[in-house]
Amino acid sequence: MTAGDAPRRGTAGRWVTDLALGLRMSVAGGRSGWARLAMISAGVGLGVAMLFVAVTVPALSAARSDRLANRAHDTSAELPRADDTVLIAEANSQYRDRTIHGRLVQPEGGRAPLPPGVTRQLAPGEMVASPALARLLDSDEGALLRGRWGERVVGTIGDAGLAGPREYAFYLGTDRLTEETGTRLRSFGINPGGGAMDPALLLLGLVALAVLLVPIVIFVTTAVRFGGDARDRQLAAVRLVGADTAMTRRIAASETLVGALLGLVVGGLLYLLVGLVAGRFVPAGMSYFLADYRPVPVLAVLVVVLVPVVAVLVTLSALRRVAVEPLGVVRLSGDRHRRLWWRLILPVVGLALLYPLLGGLPEQGSAFLEFQVLTGVTALLVGVALLLPWVVEATVRRLGGGGVAWQLAVRRLQLDSGTAVRAVSGIAVSVAGVIALQGLLAAVQAQYTAETARDNTQFQALVLPRASDPDEDWSAALAGAPGVDAVGALTSVRATPVNDPSGSYTFMDVGDCAVLRQIAEIGTCADGDTFVVSGGYEMPGEPGSDYALGETARPWTLPATARTVPASGGIFTTAGGILATPAALAGVRPVASSVDVYVALDPTDPDALDRLRNQTAQVDPTAMVDRIERRTIAGVLVNIRQTLLVGAVALLVLIGTSMLINVAEQLRERRRLLAVLVAFGTRRGVLTRSVLCQVAIPVSLGLVLAVATGTGLAAILQTAANSPVRFDWVGIGVTSAAAAAVVLLTTSASLPLLWRLTRPGGLRTE
Repeated sequence: MTAGDAPRRGTAGRWVTDLALGLRMSVAGGRSGWARLAMISAGVGLGVAMLFVAVTVPALSAARSDRLANRAHDTSAELPRADDTVLIAEANSQYRDRTIHGRLVQPEGGRAPLPPGVTRQLAPGEMVASPALARLLDSDEGALLRGRWGERVVGTIGDAGLAGPREYAFYLGTDRLTEETGTRLRSFGINPGGGAMDPALLLLGLVALAVLLVPIVIFVTTAVRFGGDARDRQLAAVRLVGADTAMTRRIAASETLVGALLGLVVGGLLYLLVGLVAGRFVPAGMSYFLADYRPVPVLAVLVVVLVPVVAVLVTLSALRRVAVEPLGVVRLSGDRHRRLWWRLILPVVGLALLYPLLGGLPEQGSAFLEFQVLTGVTALLVGVALLLPWVVEATVRRLGGGGVAWQLAVRRLQLDSGTAVRAVSGIAVSVAGVIALQGLLAAVQAQYTAETARDNTQFQALVLPRASDPDEDWSAALAGAPGVDAVGALTSVRATPVNDPSGSYTFMDVGDCAVLRQIAEIGTCADGDTFVVSGGYEMPGEPGSDYALGETARPWTLPATARTVPASGGIFTTAGGILATPAALAGVRPVASSVDVYVALDPTDPDALDRLRNQTAQVDPTAMVDRIERRTIAGVLVNIRQTLLVGAVALLVLIGTSMLINVAEQLRERRRLLAVLVAFGTRRGVLTRSVLCQVAIPVSLGLVLAVATGTGLAAILQTAANSPVRFDWVGIGVTSAAAAAVVLLTTSASLPLLWRLTRPGGLRTE
């Protein structure tokens, strides 16, 4: 053994002894110590659970994408019929507010491939349904859906063939598919790798990630400081028996480490509980299998390692402003005010990173863009948490006067605003992030929302057959269906100009006047009229031009009386061409390229649309039925909005829990002072109002700072998304009011503890 080994071993031994002492003090500190340990464990555990959920989302998404890719099929390959091929066609449908994924399958041989989750070949009329769809078909609620496809349910789809356990899906055997109406496959599955994401959607996802994670991290750092005053007094007693400053810091770090480790255990248990319960309450499109509910290993290890490390660093940082002496604790505050300059560094860095985005987003995302957005938004949100203590201190320093309750609250904040501000910081960051996210979501929604100019007072539904059946067949099949008042068919015919060497062509849409008004602004109309639609890329010739209609090239002349009209501007309008009423064809019967059927529904029948879907499926299960609406939002945006709604609910739960624990911790620390005030005649109502004011002042200042930061960040993000800057003041007000209401409710929930602590027994001390 060398001479240097003894000092090194002595130093290591002292560290072990100090850490062991901190461990013993954390679990053997009486009711006060146990209460502090419980609060830290609960706070850290809740934050850890949400972090675990966050690092589970990529695994859930990847598993879902893999299953969707495994059941998808490649429509580009042209295969000959063989013993190992199958014909498949889409038969998607809807039932009330439920989306149903459906496929028709027609095996062409004994070795035809089976869809994932299906165990045998299906005969015509046989159906295998997802468990959710099977339950719906067997329930009273699904009575109208039963028989839509003439099905005979013979089994259920396994997990491998479903996006989630609550998905509505089916495979239906048939013998009606042809090479024209179906796709021939030799196997199911495609490469799960998708194309580049829209930059606006990428920006929305990155901002949402920062908005959801930053408040969680702030909450965890706040939780490890619960009960700090009691811990400092306990450390002063340790100093009295001979401990030095370094030893007290190691003891404090050890105590916090125990709470953080217990918080990891609590967080793990809460994470498992959330996995078991949340699947029942999230939207059906976000349901998941428990087998997929597992965190990404690397990210989970980071959470397990970083949470205790951050907890210890936060504790050591807090002790820098405290002088723990043998005769008591001295807080290094006094007249020393918080400095502003260093608190502006992060907001300035965030603005510098986001400034280049004012010129617009690049056409394709990149790793640097993700870093730029995440770091910039995170820096701005963390800057809110750093600025709020300075704002509260600068404000309460100038407050005075008022009633007794007001003076008690203000004086308390003037002496020590740190504890109250720490809890409010998470609220301010959450509100600022949600406001920015609302602004960006409005910009993206404007890009993915199509305003349709079609009048839905005449027709309320549109049937889009995939097969080119004659319009008379569809009109006859749907006209007498329950819930249908009227039917109008729009037949599309290819029109090729005669004597045009370029070989160009346009389309002619044939229908009565009511149907033609759905796609163009034709004005007055009578049977026999023709119109030329302007503004499209399929421009026809001049009136009087000759055309060959359809595949059979029937001759037809565009009347000289044809009027030029604008398209209606909706998403299902013509792209330019000829519109004609039936009499204008003068007996010419060309072969149609496609048929669209407009349907007027019975306004007194709430199930008229589903009755129409039932009748349509009897004619052609692959036909699509759409509701005619003035606004249509892309499905991808609906999924994003559902995800953000779940995240917003989680943030509200976090805000409420944070405030409840924080207020309870403050009341426990001040229980003797509160009991003394009551003993000297202060009414409990005055104390109640003082507690509410003590919370209301920093919350109000935090919300003002959050609104200012959130609207500024929203303006930057809207500009980056190439959208006009506009603010949803109603949404901003609702968000701020919701956060304030959660704080008020949780603070009110802590008042019974206040009343209990102000009893005469609160004067007892040891």
